[in-house]
Amino acid sequence: MIPQRDVIDVVGTGFAVLDRLYADGDLAAEALGGSCGNVLVSLAMLQRQVTPVLALGLDEIGEQLLAEFEIAGADTRYIHRHPGRRSPVLRQELDTRSGHHSFSFTCCDTFEEYPRYQPIGHEELQSATVALENCTLFYTDRLSPAILDAMAQAYHGGAIIYFEPSDIDHALFDEALAITSVLKYSSDRLGPELDDKVAASAAMAIVTYGADGLELRHGRERIWSAAYPAKQVTDTCGSGDMVSVGLIDWLLARATPRLSGLDIHDLMGGVVAGQRLAAENCAFAGARGVFRQRDVSYVRSILEHARRDFPT
Repeated sequence: MIPQRDVIDVVGTGFAVLDRLYADGDLAAEALGGSCGNVLVSLAMLQRQVTPVLALGLDEIGEQLLAEFEIAGADTRYIHRHPGRRSPVLRQELDTRSGHHSFSFTCCDTFEEYPRYQPIGHEELQSATVALENCTLFYTDRLSPAILDAMAQAYHGGAIIYFEPSDIDHALFDEALAITSVLKYSSDRLGPELDDKVAASAAMAIVTYGADGLELRHGRERIWSAAYPAKQVTDTCGSGDMVSVGLIDWLLARATPRLSGLDIHDLMGGVVAGQRLAAENCAFAGARGVFRQRDVSYVRSILEHARRDFPT
C-alpha cells in the first residue's frame, strides 16, 4: 500500500472496466479499460501520483482491475470492493486490417449480458475527502450526484477539473460545467448539444474530430490542431484517451500546474504531446497498446520530445 501523501497529482473516477479485446474474432487480451481506467493507469505508469476512486465488485474481475492499478503504482486505497456486486466488463471487437472497432456489453459466446459500470456513492466519496481536497487535477468521464460532489470538493481545493463526458446528464451537467477547467468532447457525438453551452462558459474545450484532428476553444476563440500522422494503423481505440494522458502529463509537469493565466495557445504543447502519443498507439492492438508493446521510457520519450518543441 502506498503511504499517505500530502499532495496527489490526479484523483479520478468514472468508467473503469475489464476490456475483453477480440482481434479478428479471437480473444486477444483482457485488460483494464474505459476512458477513466486508461487515463489513470497510464498516468500511474508514467510515475504520476494517481488515486482512483471506484466502486467494484468483490469478484475475480474486480481483483484483476485492482491488480492492474497496483502494478502501475497507483494508490488503490479508495477502490472499494462490494460483496454481491459484479465488476463491469466491456467487449471490444477489432478488425486489424481496417482498424475498425466496435463495443458491446454482451458475451459473444453465451450472449449473456455483462455487468455494467456503477458510479461511486456516498461511502466512496466520504472516504476520499482528503485526497480530493489535496489533488492537483481531478479527472472524470461520467457524472452522478456523488461524482459531481467529488468534482466540487476538488475544485474548492484548487484542483484543475478535467471532464470528458461521453453523454449528457442534463440534470447535473450545467453544475459540472460551471466548475470544469478543461472539457473534452466529440464534435460528432456531443457537439450539437454542447457547443453553445461551452462557448458561454469559462471552460477551455478540446473538441475532437476523429482522424482529422481537434479544436481548442475558449469562448469564441478557436485553434485547430491537425492529427499527427500515424505510421501504422492497427487499432484506433484509445486514441482520445492518449490525447488526455499527454495533456494531463504536460499540465502536471509545469512548475505551477494550476490553469490561472493560461489560454488555449498555452495548451498546445500538451495537446500535441497527446496527439503524438495517440498516433504511436494506433500501431498496436488495444487502448494502451504502446504501453504494453513498448516500455514506459519509450512513451516518456514521445512526451518529452513534444515538450521540447513547445516549452512551458
